[in-house]
Amino acid sequence: MWQALFVRDALLGAHPDLEVELVGITTEGDRTLDVPLAAKGGKGLFLKELEQALLERRIDVAVHSMKDVTVIEPAGLHIPVICERENPCDALVSAQFSKLEDLPAGAVVGTCSLRRQAILRHRFPDLQVENLRGNVNRRLARLDAGDFDAIILAAAGLIRLEMPERIRAVIAPEVMLPAVGQGAVGVQCRQDDDETTTLLTPLDDPQTHLRVKAERAVNAELGGGCHVPIAAYAEIQDEQLTLRGLVGQPDGSEVLFAEAVGPSSSPEAVGRTAAQDLLSQGAKRILQSVADG
Repeated sequence: MWQALFVRDALLGAHPDLEVELVGITTEGDRTLDVPLAAKGGKGLFLKELEQALLERRIDVAVHSMKDVTVIEPAGLHIPVICERENPCDALVSAQFSKLEDLPAGAVVGTCSLRRQAILRHRFPDLQVENLRGNVNRRLARLDAGDFDAIILAAAGLIRLEMPERIRAVIAPEVMLPAVGQGAVGVQCRQDDDETTTLLTPLDDPQTHLRVKAERAVNAELGGGCHVPIAAYAEIQDEQLTLRGLVGQPDGSEVLFAEAVGPSSSPEAVGRTAAQDLLSQGAKRILQSVADG
């Protein structure tokens, strides 16, 4: 809902005479709180009701967290706009500990992300990593109740929900590589709706769009969904795009890394190069084993 309000305000800022109505839609991903998302089909569960409403013309625009958006969009839909990115990193939330390195052996860390689980178990094998589902408030409540010593959340979510004080440490990408598209909001509409696409255009942040394109190209080349332990993070400096990618076993037993550099004008090519590096190291075998459960 924060994302929808953000896009509404941005649209009104660009077009003051526009009328914008918010339509709340509860998705299967919102309702699935008792099991890991991967067991139910992944984060695409947050999309299908919204995309169906677009295709049925009940809504004109859908707002998504780009880390939840599947690689292949339904026919007739596109995402012409990706807004300026918030902090893309993960955040450590804990009442006792100021950084991951301070957590003692046996400390219980909660996260629902297979990517985070793989990295945590690989880098910090003495920690006890447990699944944690629910919205931000529910996860924070379980931490405060003492169910966990720490939890890992997206820094962007806490910042947007005006809870930056809950962030004990922003985890550097060198320690925990972010998810594809993390911290970026995408705006989806019908491909044949030229009027809406034109109205949305001022909301696009070109650099964020290029970075997310590169990251999504990694996922596409690997053939991965949103619920597999894949990370990809792109940065741009002086028209040069650097992308780091990761694929790992959820148990942390094997984690593969790759890096690719190229012109920011060719983000998909840079992403594919990193993905091919990961594939040459055995990424397909890991992803298949995860898919097979």
